[in-house]
Amino acid sequence: MPTVDDVLEQVGEFGWFQKQAFLLLCLISASLAPIYVGIVFLGFTPEHRCWSPGVAELSQRCGWSLAEELNYTVPGLGSADDASFLSQCMQYEVDWNQSTLDCVDPLSSLTANRSRLLLSPCQHGWVYDTPGSSIVTEFNLVCGDAWKVDLFQSCVNLGFFAGSLVVGYIADRFGRKLSLLLTTLITSLSGVLTAVVQDYISMLLFRLLQGMVSKGSWVSGYTLITEFVGSGYRRTTAILYQVAFTVGLVGLAGVAYVIPNWRWLQLAVSLPTFLFLLYYWFVPESPRWLLSQKKTTQAVRIMEHIAEKNGKLPPADLKMLCVEEDVSEKLSPSFADLFRTPNLRKHTLILMYLWFSCAVLYQGLIMHMGATGDNIYLDFFFSSLMEFPSAIIILVTIDRIGRIYPVAVSYLVTGAACLLMIFIPHELHWLNVTLACLGRMGATIVLQMVCLVNAELYPTFIRNLGMMVCSALSDLAGIFTPFMVYRLMEVWQASPLILFGVLGLTAGAMTLLLPETKGVALPETIEEAENLGKRKSKAKENTIYLQVQTDKPPGN
Repeated sequence: MPTVDDVLEQVGEFGWFQKQAFLLLCLISASLAPIYVGIVFLGFTPEHRCWSPGVAELSQRCGWSLAEELNYTVPGLGSADDASFLSQCMQYEVDWNQSTLDCVDPLSSLTANRSRLLLSPCQHGWVYDTPGSSIVTEFNLVCGDAWKVDLFQSCVNLGFFAGSLVVGYIADRFGRKLSLLLTTLITSLSGVLTAVVQDYISMLLFRLLQGMVSKGSWVSGYTLITEFVGSGYRRTTAILYQVAFTVGLVGLAGVAYVIPNWRWLQLAVSLPTFLFLLYYWFVPESPRWLLSQKKTTQAVRIMEHIAEKNGKLPPADLKMLCVEEDVSEKLSPSFADLFRTPNLRKHTLILMYLWFSCAVLYQGLIMHMGATGDNIYLDFFFSSLMEFPSAIIILVTIDRIGRIYPVAVSYLVTGAACLLMIFIPHELHWLNVTLACLGRMGATIVLQMVCLVNAELYPTFIRNLGMMVCSALSDLAGIFTPFMVYRLMEVWQASPLILFGVLGLTAGAMTLLLPETKGVALPETIEEAENLGKRKSKAKENTIYLQVQTDKPPGN
């Protein structure tokens, strides 16, 4: 009896049907980019200072220029750091409506030394030096409330973490297509509601909801396309599906530049996703899932449709289509199996650290560049472009060099680039951007390859469990990364780079402790997994791809 792979070999493993489905589903991948890293533009913090009605009236009466107003009335501008806490969050305790104040250096009539004047937190809000708007400028998320920007982004990753198991269950129980359509609908609605609500708490709740389902939408698309194509195309298709996420990043920079208002930007990236609901008519259910649910008639009908689209004749024995039975699935995996033997225990702990560190590096570099760059649009655009070479490097090296050395080198390059950025003066901004792009490329390579390494180190019956447990550390990292980046920058702007450097270098060294899996058959038992480094390579390597419960979107 033929399997789906047997039939695809005859009707086309990557024919017209698969190409059409691939292009449609890649739009799902691209649409995740604004949700995952949109904080760079939605939560942009411009230069700001306390607003005072008295200062505004005095400035108008005296005819001050902006530079004069800042020099006369804003504390801390004489310090080495013009963006100091004093200039942004404190104001002089002065009655600016006094008639005794002069138009030329008005504070000189009160004291010869400004440092003796009392300071107080901003009382009447802030003035922001930006032509657009962000959640920061609208809700005044600066100074004592700056941590609320971190929480806004953390809610997305908390949603990823909480929603992964739920959406995975829906996809396995009710189908990939239903999961895709349901999560797409909720993602679109929550994105629009995030843009229109008027209070911070409601915005957080809808952001959390969007995180819970948007990753599921991405994973459902990933699973569908990898189950539509033949075994020889799965890995390449999976990598290119993640490249579509990079296309979304590049497009986001352009859209954010054209639309500097955060509410309109949020609507611009959310409203088009409603069109994905049209996939109900263009993307069929996975025949592999249908067979697993004993719905053979529907699976056969879809395979006939694939054959017709590809211009091929279906095989004569198509109606005898069956699903390959995996005996290992009858075993009952447990969390303890991940730590049962010395090598499995070592692999699990190392992989947890690798997932955590790569998520911090990927998201952290994006956030740090967005907060420190001279032009966030160009910096974001150029750094996003560096993700395209990452995919090429992976495709070229994965079967020639292996997995471990490219991952280790990518980690080490990312860590070294971050540490070098500490010593680059601000005047050499181009060099900082170059190093940040190099680090971004390394982090992207790691994110895509660690999935494969993770899956190849575990025996079949705990492979999904191992992926789910280890990759969950990337979601946890995403929850804490905004706080680590933005709060460390308050201490010293380069502080996060030290953290990134340490994570990158240690993760690179730890990667070298893992066995190379290139050319090695996938382990079927715990004993085989324990002896991975001692097993002989096979001429033809087993090909694997991630399943719905274990897929991680880029940067997660």
